Amino acid sequence: MTTTRFAPSPTGYIHVGNLRTALMNFLIARKAGGTFILRIDDTDPERSKEEYVDAIKQDLDWLGLHWDRVERQSQRLERYHDAAERLRGMGRFYEAFETPTELDLKRKKQLNMGRPPVYDRAALDLGEAERDALRAERGNGVWRFKLERERIEWTDGILGEISIDAASVSDPVLIRGDGQILYTLASVVDDTEMGITDVVRGSDHVTNTATQIQIMRALGAEPPRFAHHSLLTGPQGEALSKRLGVLALRDLREQGVQPMALLSLMARLGSSDPVELRHDMAELIEGFDISRFSSAPTRFDVKDLFPLTGRYLHGLDLNTVRAEVAAAGVPDDLAAPFWAMARDNITTLHDLAGWWALCRDGAEPLVADEDREFVAQAMTLLPPPPYGPDSWADWTAAVKDATGRKGKALFMPLRKALTGQERGPEMATLMPLLQVVRARD
Repeated sequence: MTTTRFAPSPTGYIHVGNLRTALMNFLIARKAGGTFILRIDDTDPERSKEEYVDAIKQDLDWLGLHWDRVERQSQRLERYHDAAERLRGMGRFYEAFETPTELDLKRKKQLNMGRPPVYDRAALDLGEAERDALRAERGNGVWRFKLERERIEWTDGILGEISIDAASVSDPVLIRGDGQILYTLASVVDDTEMGITDVVRGSDHVTNTATQIQIMRALGAEPPRFAHHSLLTGPQGEALSKRLGVLALRDLREQGVQPMALLSLMARLGSSDPVELRHDMAELIEGFDISRFSSAPTRFDVKDLFPLTGRYLHGLDLNTVRAEVAAAGVPDDLAAPFWAMARDNITTLHDLAGWWALCRDGAEPLVADEDREFVAQAMTLLPPPPYGPDSWADWTAAVKDATGRKGKALFMPLRKALTGQERGPEMATLMPLLQVVRARD
């Protein structure tokens, strides 16, 4: 059975970069009728916070990315230590004591000599007495996995054939000196024991994937299928990493972005297929194909979400948005005509409040100097509210007869006088909702 996972660290809110990973893994599982696991990577007790665990779940729920089960890495520490002992027993795990400063000096020397900045495995030459002395002086060392110096190869679901020379990669640190289990070891054990069949993540993990494949095989497991999606950039190709803090999903939600608009964009962004608005999850799942994605950097512009949100809202019926219409202050008896008027003229549901304010309070008239006399005469022909479905046609006909104006010269000044705007809903649908008409002094 196909099994995928999304493994966020609860050290902050989910942003659009995280969403790309979560969505791809979710769609693969659902399209295959498999299992989608939410795996909380909370092995760092200092940075992991329960409020972020709750926020991650809320954001995924909002999007409809429902998981089949939740796993907590903090509850599986014993499994990671068992794996570490197995690696020690087979001579693939060793303790190293270099300080960050010492490691930095080694890297600089290697670079100056034109060599790759790879850890030199000096710790392997230490005798037991030397290790004891360093441990007494510096405390516990870090634990590194000893890579086999060979090529690590796999067929990537997006990047194609990948081959990495392990000799060009440092032996990865899997356990810190303070005993904290790091991501690489925890992920290997979890992916193996949870039967993960497919892993999709960012292309910045490619080297990490290579080391994980070796660790998995050392532990006697067959690696899952890997696919590495491109990283997002800004609309001009600039690095997006510094802006991700303002692209948290909860911030997009507060701005009025609709889940299906966001999902429709992210399910196609970076692929050879055009972005198409989908109206439900089933459509999204059916149209997803990871082989259609490319390795090229993918441009993301938050502005693209708002036209999609507007188009999504235009197709909704009143029952779907009744609570939001009521929250804007619209009386229940006017909800149906109000939504019929407003829905094609909003970008987000936040816009409903503005349209109701216009209906309830009237608008500041917008009158050009050359239209002042015409509008003043027209307003004398306008009866007070309430208005009906024929009021706009009756009024404009009367004004035409009185002034001789017709076409745009007739309708545009009258629209601007009533709504304060040059564009908007059909006046025949808006006018019956006007509670007040403001007259220009």
